[in-house]
Amino acid sequence: MAMALRCFRHLHSLLYSPLAMMRRLPQAPAGCPALLLEGCRQCVHQVLLTRQLATKKAKGKGQTQAKVNINAALVEDIINLEATNEDMQAVVEALKEDFNKNVSVRTSPGALDHIIVVTKDGKFPLNQLGQISLKSPQLIIVNMTNFPESTAAAMKAIRESGMNLNPEVDGTLIRVPIPKVTREHRESLAKLAKQSTNKSKDALRKVRSKSMNQVKKFKSKVSEDTIWLLEKQVIFFSF
Repeated sequence: MAMALRCFRHLHSLLYSPLAMMRRLPQAPAGCPALLLEGCRQCVHQVLLTRQLATKKAKGKGQTQAKVNINAALVEDIINLEATNEDMQAVVEALKEDFNKNVSVRTSPGALDHIIVVTKDGKFPLNQLGQISLKSPQLIIVNMTNFPESTAAAMKAIRESGMNLNPEVDGTLIRVPIPKVTREHRESLAKLAKQSTNKSKDALRKVRSKSMNQVKKFKSKVSEDTIWLLEKQVIFFSF
């Protein structure tokens, strides 16, 4: 009896020690019969295997969502995973563009890249028509030598960009003085950034909810495991 209790304590420490689960099974306690030890090992392996196959969803904040690999061709009749991922990526890209356009301190050449210039040949980003460089922290230069005929249109686009800029032209060079960044301006940018982020979060939730509802329509037609895996994949896309 004492020997059996000693083996049981050995088994209990193995099952309920987080570190033990990551190690190999320890050696038998001194005097433990081989038959009893083998029974302990079999029990331990069964418990560890059960834990590895457990499919309970992670609870609580801060836990990373694991990637789920699903053959899109096998579930295309249920949901288009590629389209769902693209819709969510489009929200992220729109947020980046919004940040570049409205939440920039205007102290880098890239702050003007998004400005669209309307010319007689069509609409083009400013950085495709002119070479943008930072002359100093307070001055950006746009060299329009390659497309001098678009200088006036570029001037107009910069002035009407909503970035509170007042460009000056010097031949094919456009000088863009950068207003000093004040504390009030930074606080205003922080508020705009928060508003844009919240809008993007709402947009992501809408895409996720739409996809989840699409998946749930097939609950009576496919297995619960398939539904769970698809929902897990959609959630992963949104992170």
